[in-house]
Amino acid sequence: METALSIKEKLAQTDMEYAKGKFVATGYGRISVPYADKTVTEITCHGIGAAYLFNAQDCTVIDIGGQDTKIISLARGKVVDFVMNDKCSAGTGRFLEIMASTLGVSLTEMFDLAATGSGIRISSMCTVFAESEVISLIGSGQPKQNIAYGVVESIINKVISLCGKHAYSHTSFYLTGGLCESNYVIEALSKKLRFPVVSSPLGRYAGAVGAALIAKSLK
Repeated sequence: METALSIKEKLAQTDMEYAKGKFVATGYGRISVPYADKTVTEITCHGIGAAYLFNAQDCTVIDIGGQDTKIISLARGKVVDFVMNDKCSAGTGRFLEIMASTLGVSLTEMFDLAATGSGIRISSMCTVFAESEVISLIGSGQPKQNIAYGVVESIINKVISLCGKHAYSHTSFYLTGGLCESNYVIEALSKKLRFPVVSSPLGRYAGAVGAALIAKSLK
C-alpha cells in the first residue's frame, strides 16, 4: 500500500495528464493499489505485452520472473492457456540471484562462466539445498565455470519441463522477464526446445506494457 501511494504521488508530479489517466495494477501487489481502475493478473498482462512487443499473435511466451516462471500460450494475441512452476523459487530468477551471490559473481558473470563450463549437474530441487550443494562443490575445488553451468542448466531444464507439461500447438517462442538480455539463456532454451527463442531488451517490461495497453482500452 505504501509503495502504491508513493507511486501515485510521483505520477502526480509529472507532466502527464494524471487526472485523466486510467490505472491498471498487475503482479502480486495488484490488490494493494486502492486507486486502480482495474486489476489484471500478470499472466494476462505478460501475454498482451509480449504480443505487442514482438508483433506475435500465435505463440508461446516464456517468462522467467523473480518469483515464478510462467509458460503462456497466445492465440490471436490473447491468452488461451498457461502453466506455472510451483511455489519453490528453484525455477526462478531469484534462484539465479542467490546462486550467483554464493559464487561471488554477478548474474552476467555467471552466464559468461556457464558458457565455458560443463559436466556439473545440480540435483537439488529446493533453493536452500541447491545452495548447500553449490557451497559443497566450491569446497571440493570444482571450477566456478562448471558450477555456473550446472546452476543455469538446472533453470533451463525446469523451464523445458514446464513447456513439456504445456500443450502448445505452435513453434514460435518468446522470452520475457529479467533474463531477456542473456544470450546464453536464449541459446540454451532454443537448443533444448529445438525451436528458436526470440527476445528483446524490452521483454523485461512486457507485463507493464500489457497493463498499459489494457488501461488504454478502458473508458
